Amino acid sequence: MRASRALLGAFVLATALDLAALVVGFRAGHLVAKPLLMPLLAAFAARAGGPRLLVAALLCGWGGDVLLLSDTDPAFMAGMASFAAGHICYLVLFRRQGPPRARAGLLAVGFAVALVTLVVLLWPGLPAGLRVPVAGYSTLLTAMAYAAATRLGPVAGLGGALFVLSDTLIATGVADWPQLPRPDFWIMLTYAAAQFLLVRGALDARPAPAAAYREVRSTTP
Repeated sequence: MRASRALLGAFVLATALDLAALVVGFRAGHLVAKPLLMPLLAAFAARAGGPRLLVAALLCGWGGDVLLLSDTDPAFMAGMASFAAGHICYLVLFRRQGPPRARAGLLAVGFAVALVTLVVLLWPGLPAGLRVPVAGYSTLLTAMAYAAATRLGPVAGLGGALFVLSDTLIATGVADWPQLPRPDFWIMLTYAAAQFLLVRGALDARPAPAAAYREVRSTTP
């Protein structure tokens, strides 16, 4: 328990340092702090007994974080692919953790409308070579957020929604939309919160030890 708290505290501290560096424009601090976030959160998740797919999703996020530190188009594409792999890990994990909850159909309509609206609005401003990859990635991201909301509950659902918001802020920057002051600050704030809430929701959704034992016993011949 003490080690888990220490790792979570280190994640919070690294996040605060990263956000502070972005506020004051200290790029070197951002380059140091950002790559620490997901390994610390992954270590916390593993120490807390999180599933391997949860840890894998966070490490895929770490790969995307590192790749997106570069401003080149190949690095952007590779970073998006790394995040996409993380979303697949989340999707598989969430499907294993429980059936869809009430109002899943209504939420599906809402997420679909939001996805189509976003892609249609972004499409003209995106570079031609990024339009299809961004549309495909957005579909996968939306599916992950929908699964988080319908299978794990409100905590993970909020995490999925913040992940969508964070990546939307990135996409609007690529499409040359007007940006908030210090856009990288808002991107990282919503992203770090999203990943933490997804971890918290996934850990909370685990079956209690007694329930897990009964399930194993009931399936044992």
